[in-house]
Amino acid sequence: MLEGVISEKEVKPRRIILYGVGGIGKSTWAAMAPNVIFVQTEDGLSDIDPALAPRFPVSSTFDEVMINLAKLHQGKHSFSTLAIDSGDWLEKLIWRKVCEDKRVQNIEDIGYAKGYQFAIDYWRQFVDALNWLRRDRGMMVVIIIHSQVARFEDPMTESYDRYILQLNKHANALLVQWADEVLFATYKKYTKSEKQGFNQERTIGMGAGERVVYTTERPSHIAKNRLNLPDELPLVWAEYQKYLPKIVTPETKKEQVHG
Repeated sequence: MLEGVISEKEVKPRRIILYGVGGIGKSTWAAMAPNVIFVQTEDGLSDIDPALAPRFPVSSTFDEVMINLAKLHQGKHSFSTLAIDSGDWLEKLIWRKVCEDKRVQNIEDIGYAKGYQFAIDYWRQFVDALNWLRRDRGMMVVIIIHSQVARFEDPMTESYDRYILQLNKHANALLVQWADEVLFATYKKYTKSEKQGFNQERTIGMGAGERVVYTTERPSHIAKNRLNLPDELPLVWAEYQKYLPKIVTPETKKEQVHG
């Protein structure tokens, strides 16, 4: 009756979302992951040596993305990390797919915001494919996404702005729930007050260009992790790698650090 009960910790490849401001080095961070291959939905790797970041050609349709994922699932290869660059450009391909299905020019042409709900069906197909790669091929997954600032209606306090994934709210919720880590990449900032005339003060934003990732949620941003990470890490793969557990991959059946 109790066959199948799990009594030992299962250690699986990580599901990571790295989102943040443009040009901060999200793709470079992912390129430092072990044995990585990129599925591109935008041309964001032109400055990274293909020898360091092998990649499929830029996908121009959602179907092309899924074909590339199927190749990784079925084909013989030694890649252990899949990087999707980027999730917000993938969403544009999904919207185009929905428009083709419904024979409209724009997803907004589908009444009552149902177009975005139709898009979730394709997002689920995409996530299922990622789960198969993780389960059957032992691949870690990194999804790179740009950030946006959105108003957050907090029922416990006044509303405020925060950084979130640059996705429709339905896709945002689905991916944040799916991921083990949601990491927010930004430049570290400081503020100081400066006195002015008539007993007035103004606040000045300052920073030295230090690039960091935040790993836990704050009013300013969405983030989470399941590795008990420090609240802040340098935007360097090796710093994140220190916290990765050892896993056994289906490909090698050997214990290795996924990072």
